Amino acid sequence: MAAMNAKTSRLDQAFLGRQKHKLTQLRQQILQVRRGQESEQASANAQTSGQAHEYEDDAQKLTSLELQGNLSAADDDRLSNIERALQKIEDGTYGLSDASGAQIPIERLEAAPEALYTLAEQKSRDTAR
Repeated sequence: MAAMNAKTSRLDQAFLGRQKHKLTQLRQQILQVRRGQESEQASANAQTSGQAHEYEDDAQKLTSLELQGNLSAADDDRLSNIERALQKIEDGTYGLSDASGAQIPIERLEAAPEALYTLAEQKSRDTAR
């Protein structure tokens, strides 16, 4: 990371402004979906409280909760990356890998504005998990 701090991004201000807007919108979308899911869950819990239920219902609910937990964890990771990318825009290091300080290709940043690593570095990190 010390090498990254010595470098600054070579991206122009117009591109950075567009990326900041995209990142802010992405964050809002994820948070909005999360609020909707929480509201739906609270509503479903209220509807089923006090009702008789089958074991199959419990199994289905557990499966649903597990899936929801996995999606929430992915959302948490993405929100964290979005916040980091927004900070990097402010720091002047947006577009530089957090791992190596290498330039992240503009095409990657356009496709995934929250990208913090080059594609090869990201693949390596995903494989290590």
